[in-house]
Amino acid sequence: MSEGLRSQRLQPGIGFFGSGSLRSSLRPGVTVPIAPLVPAATLSASSGPPPPPPPLQLHSLYGGVAAGLGPGASGHCNPGNPAVLKEAVEAVVRSFAKHTQGYGRVNVVEALQEFWQMKQTRGADLRNGALVVYEMVPSNSPPYVCYVSLPGGSCFGSFQFCPTKAEARRSAAKIALMNSVFNEHPSRRITDDFIEKSVSEALTSFNGNREEADNPNTGIGAFRFMLESNKGKSMLEFQELMTVFQLLHWNGSLKAMRERQCSRQEVLAHYSHRALDDDMRTQMAADWVNREQSMAGTIAQELASTERELEDARLAGRELRFYKEKKDILMLAVGQLSTANAATLPSH
Repeated sequence: MSEGLRSQRLQPGIGFFGSGSLRSSLRPGVTVPIAPLVPAATLSASSGPPPPPPPLQLHSLYGGVAAGLGPGASGHCNPGNPAVLKEAVEAVVRSFAKHTQGYGRVNVVEALQEFWQMKQTRGADLRNGALVVYEMVPSNSPPYVCYVSLPGGSCFGSFQFCPTKAEARRSAAKIALMNSVFNEHPSRRITDDFIEKSVSEALTSFNGNREEADNPNTGIGAFRFMLESNKGKSMLEFQELMTVFQLLHWNGSLKAMRERQCSRQEVLAHYSHRALDDDMRTQMAADWVNREQSMAGTIAQELASTERELEDARLAGRELRFYKEKKDILMLAVGQLSTANAATLPSH
């Protein structure tokens, strides 16, 4: 099989594979390339709706990769009590300030940026530079919410009630700084011991056996393969990779790739080296457009569920990129629908 054909099969689209081409089978979307958007009323009954996202199960063909770590697994401090979380964050910020700037009040926004610039000067592989990016949620009144994206792609959000936009920015910077600092600890590196412990916990949680862990064709075996392929990386780095597989699973792309006869090894090898990009988001959004055209209200229902997940994870101080990307993809789908509907309105 040529490398070009293999790459084509592994694109993330879900359902345009009548030609049987290899490129078709590995696209991230379900219905890519994007067909012309048409009103739901014009869809033929015979076409049928695209398959809904499958439930997340470790023992599905690819689900184990997405389930092994779980959403937000890199949130290093995730206590149920908000007061405990606040105390832990403040302790880390104070400790960081003492060792870098001496005693006194620390500007956490500046400290977070300086931390990542320091990592870059020490040789960290930051493909997109060391810039920390903040995003305020539009609002005219408190509580204000702010998200911060770290150079590698990890995302955190303000986790307290913030009466001002500046306080929301500081709150997001605090939780991101805490996770950034914790991420440097040796215990947060993927080592042989960490892999064995993680695989053993997965076997226990899903009533698996040791043979499954050694077989790359099982969910737990794929999880082990992912861990071993990322040995030496930090948990934040690994979570950034896992986010891609979580989104592919959520969108139904992994199930579609299985139906296209893509092997697990092909999928893992391809997406372990592919960053989440606008092309992948656009293809997934197109799948949700098709679901909405087949069943009105699908996007609104999924968006409401995603917003609840995002809010719960933000207040718990967890890593948010999976939830944030889901929301962005759904909002992109809403935009695509609006454009399609506007294009089909009769002209006067």
